[in-house]
Parts: sequence; structure tokens; C-alpha cells
Amino acid sequence: MRKWQAAWPWGHLSGPAPSEPSTTARLAPTESLARMEAVVNLYQEMMKHADPRIQGYPLMGSPLLMTSILLTYVYFVLSLGPRIMANRKPFQLRSFMVVYNFSLVAFSLYIVYEFLMSGWLSTYTWRCDPVDFSSNPEALRMVRVAWLFLFSKFIELMDTVIFILRKKDGQVTFLHVFHHSVLPWSWWWGVKFAPGGMGSFHAMINSSVHVIMYLYYGLSALGPVAQPYLWWKKHMTAVQLIQFVLVSLHISQYYFMPSCNYQYPIIIHLIWMYGTIFFLLFSNFWYQSYTKGKRLPRVLQQNGAPGTAKVKAN
Repeated sequence: MRKWQAAWPWGHLSGPAPSEPSTTARLAPTESLARMEAVVNLYQEMMKHADPRIQGYPLMGSPLLMTSILLTYVYFVLSLGPRIMANRKPFQLRSFMVVYNFSLVAFSLYIVYEFLMSGWLSTYTWRCDPVDFSSNPEALRMVRVAWLFLFSKFIELMDTVIFILRKKDGQVTFLHVFHHSVLPWSWWWGVKFAPGGMGSFHAMINSSVHVIMYLYYGLSALGPVAQPYLWWKKHMTAVQLIQFVLVSLHISQYYFMPSCNYQYPIIIHLIWMYGTIFFLLFSNFWYQSYTKGKRLPRVLQQNGAPGTAKVKAN
């Protein structure tokens, strides 16, 4: 006790002497800080390899902003939005939907054109096409359209917000939310490090499909006057399946080439996984809607039990 009284200002007070912190307790904060520092160092080292040409574009400085946007989106569509609308009447957004969908038709068509003019109709071989990191006009044009495609994915988050405001909660499926949140997050990293090359093929194909899809949704928003022209509704899922087949076939070439100097093989692997996963998800939707669904009573099919309208995921 005298030992503690000599070293402790209040040693004259009664009570048990404080115990020394254990070695584990002393090391725990140090180990945690070391791990955090290692993560920060890894992130900083990784960012040194980012494409400097994309640095000045909106959303591209750090992944924090785009991740925050996507987390807010998921929280709103799965929790906050439905609770806000629970005791409210659905919004009538027909005019907005017409403008929104046809605007995305034009925007998607422009993106396809820019991809073609940035290399896919000129210097690209449609096989092993590495990223051109130079500052020539065509390479910079590819950087720009890669960012435009990324930006379009954030605009398309409005798809789900419209569902929530119209109280079409049945259309907010796992497939829809997964696609709308995962694609922009993963594409951000692709644009940050490798805007262009063979990894941009799936973006060009995706935008091509969106021209068709948003045209359909725009016509649907016009109401009964356009219904006679929507006979091709059931083919929408087939178009999406074809998209994933094309993406997977194109990217699979990489695995059979004797050599390919594409700079980021991990992007190849992720695109292949993306195409395969979504092919399986949409195939399941096709089965539920057009094969298994045919066995349901007609009234259930019309009311959307398998729900052909629920696929707005792409």
C-alpha cells in the first residue's frame, strides 16, 4: 500500500490500490490503430494507381460520396420510403415518368454513340483491347463516356424512388435493388482505374438495352393510347438475357487468348461474374413469369403474381 501512496497523489485515501492494466489491455488499442493504419496505407497505395484523367470529374475524388449515396438509396427504398408512404395516397407521376423515361432513351442512345466513336468503331478489335491511358482525343473521349455511363446509373436510382412514391412496392424486388446498387458501386472502381478498353463493352451493351427498355417504359407511361404498341412486353426479359450472354461471351475471350495485355485482369473476372450472376437471376425471373406463371389462374397472372412488370432491374 505504501508503494501506491508514494506514487499516487491521493495515496492517503483509503481503498484498494488501483491495479496495473494488463498487457493485453495495453496492446489492444495499439493493435487496432496499427490495423487501421495498414488499411489507410493500402487505400492510399491503391489510389496512386488511379487514372489521373478522371480525377476532376464529379463523384470521382473519393468512394465515400458515391457509397453514401448508394447506402442512402438502399435505406430509403427498403425502409424510410415505404414508412413515409404508408399512410399517404400514391403520387400520380405520369407526366414526370414520360419525360424521365424518354430523357433516358436519348441519354442512353448518346452514350452508345460515344462508346462507338471512342474506339469500338475505330481502333478496338473487339477482342483484347487494353485501356489507352494516353491523352489523345479519342482516349479522353472514352474517359468522358465511361463517366457518363457511371453518372447514368445514379440517375436511374430514380426508377426505384418512383416505385416507392407510387406505392408499387411489389416492384422493388431483390433483383431490382441489387442491380441498381451494385452496378454503380462496382463501375465507379472501373472508371477510377480503367476507363475504357475491353472492360467497357458491357457498358455499351447495357446502354443499348436501356434504349429499348426506357422506350418501352416511356410508352407505357403514356397510358391506354400506347397500349396497342406494347405487344413486345414479354420480350423485354429475353433482351436482357441476350445482353448478359453477349457480355459473358465477349469477356470470356480473355481466358482463351495466348496473351492479352489488358491492365486490370480483376475487372475481367468481375464482369464475367456479373454477367453470369445476372443471367441466372433473370433466367429465374423468366421461369417464374413465363413458364411457371402460365400454370396460374389467368386473374393471378393479370394481377402480377409472377409480375412481368417487376423486372425493371436493368
